[in-house]
Amino acid sequence: MTKMWLYADPHFYHEGIVKFTNFDGTKVRPWDDAEVMSEWMINAYNELVHPDDRVYILGDVAMNRKALDRSLPRLLGRKVLIKGNHDIDKLSYYAKYFEDIRGVDNKKGYVLTHVPLHPDCLDRWGVNIHGHLHGNKIKDERYKCVSVEHTGFKPILLEEVLSW
Repeated sequence: MTKMWLYADPHFYHEGIVKFTNFDGTKVRPWDDAEVMSEWMINAYNELVHPDDRVYILGDVAMNRKALDRSLPRLLGRKVLIKGNHDIDKLSYYAKYFEDIRGVDNKKGYVLTHVPLHPDCLDRWGVNIHGHLHGNKIKDERYKCVSVEHTGFKPILLEEVLSW
């Protein structure tokens, strides 16, 4: 049976992300090496996702084309990109890796974005499933942050997120 997965902010092969810290000074990610981090995350992703599964990647896949080319061909599933602030290449470049590319995706009862929407917009959709915040969260039950820091650095099933 086909599953629907969500995945945000992997930042594959990004050396800077392994140095980032939370407000309290703790590391955002447990790795010291971006190569080790990326290989672990790619393997963990592929242990869960099957080739026919749909995966919505909610932005910030990688910081450059080399990292995109090293990671995306290896990720299983039928991928849809919701572009993030670091997904800066032309659409045509991403098209070889994704079935669809969007700024947002409106669903019944929720909306998928990279950056959280303004609260005044949520009356239309009810719930905003997003990335971008990494280890932080908005203290409002209408927001569901699926940055990898909140999902064990793995994709998470849509049903699980909606049950939060």
